[in-house]
Amino acid sequence: MITVAIAEDHQSLVDGIDLLLKYEEEISIVGMANDGEKLLKVVRLKQPKVVLMDIRMPKIDGIVATKIIKKELPHVKIIAFSMFDQEDAVRQMIEAGASGYLLKNSPLEEVLTAIQQVAQGGTYFDAAIDPLLLSKDSKPQEKKLVLSKSEREVLKLIGQGKTSSEIAAIRFNSVSTIETHRKNIIRKLGLKGKGELLRYAIEKKYDF
Repeated sequence: MITVAIAEDHQSLVDGIDLLLKYEEEISIVGMANDGEKLLKVVRLKQPKVVLMDIRMPKIDGIVATKIIKKELPHVKIIAFSMFDQEDAVRQMIEAGASGYLLKNSPLEEVLTAIQQVAQGGTYFDAAIDPLLLSKDSKPQEKKLVLSKSEREVLKLIGQGKTSSEIAAIRFNSVSTIETHRKNIIRKLGLKGKGELLRYAIEKKYDF
């Protein structure tokens, strides 16, 4: 029997996974959690064979939760479950001890396949994940070196929550110049729009 715990804060997605798995005789869902603290309680109590781990969770995020679980209960297998295939997120989850990484737009049947393979001691990574990231010998690219000095300064201000108008005033630039910097940063870092740019800037916490 493959016991599974699900960490996910979107109830509709939890319901879909629950509906898929409850008819599988070899799988039993032993707990669900919508934040990291609750998940750790569930895992410590139930010790599931596999945890489907949302990366973005309240209280304790999936990366930290994975590190804690793998330290306390190394036999528990973790599959990262995320909307993002960004290099940093994938690498951090692998380094934390995850055996798989699935995108949330994957077919639900793929979730079942991933759980089965990981439970058997294997790994399972979404086809959208860059294979180079799966090598423990590969080193993270130094993103700072990709950007110009001005772009790094703008990125730092974005990470502080500044708007384009505020950044323009601080740097004595026009708003259009700042918007151009934003577009160039997004392009160079391979991000998908302003939302990902803001999230990246906040997470990286650049200190130039």
